[in-house]
Amino acid sequence: MSELDHLVLATPRLSETVETVARLTGLTPVAGGQHAGRGTRNYLLGLGLGLGLFNSGYLEIIGPDPEQPEPAQPRPFDIDSLTGSKLVSWAVRVSDINTAITAVRAAGFDPGDASEMSRTTPAGNTLRWRLTTESPTGLIPFLIDWGGTPHPSLALPRLQLLRLTAVHPDPDTISAQLRAVSVEVAEGDDPPRTAIAVRPGTREALTAVVEGPKGPIALL
Repeated sequence: MSELDHLVLATPRLSETVETVARLTGLTPVAGGQHAGRGTRNYLLGLGLGLGLFNSGYLEIIGPDPEQPEPAQPRPFDIDSLTGSKLVSWAVRVSDINTAITAVRAAGFDPGDASEMSRTTPAGNTLRWRLTTESPTGLIPFLIDWGGTPHPSLALPRLQLLRLTAVHPDPDTISAQLRAVSVEVAEGDDPPRTAIAVRPGTREALTAVVEGPKGPIALL
């Protein structure tokens, strides 16, 4: 079973969203760093449950970086088109992304090819990773391989991830694609915390319920 790496909360107003998350959760997101050339930067909070899919990951709050010029291409996750913060995508962690891509394709879903990425931390360190292209739908996670880079969730203030839900007009198709990426799909109305729940709905959406010192909140 794949292990959750991180959730992506995209926003057109980064500092405002960071302040809102801090106020609602009682935990202050930590500056992650700049994505050079992409016009974005991020802030992070740890995510955990202590078992299964949601063992050790993080919440990424990503938005425009005022210290960078406008990028040549649109910012990732449709940030330039957003009017407010939105839970747009998520990632699962793999240890050998080339092997994982081959396995996922054999299972009937194409996650795309892997590409190199990096960011510079406030301390001046460069973190490097490989990831697949953004999924056509944010409901299906992209794959990420940190290689020898220490995982960003280490030493972060930690929220608990209580529930992750995908809503789609065709839940059977989405469920099959999730299973192809080795994600556990919940069965029934009382899903375990180690699985993603898939629900029918007219509008596609990814939602998460997290809990901090101030209690549970929903990320939409």
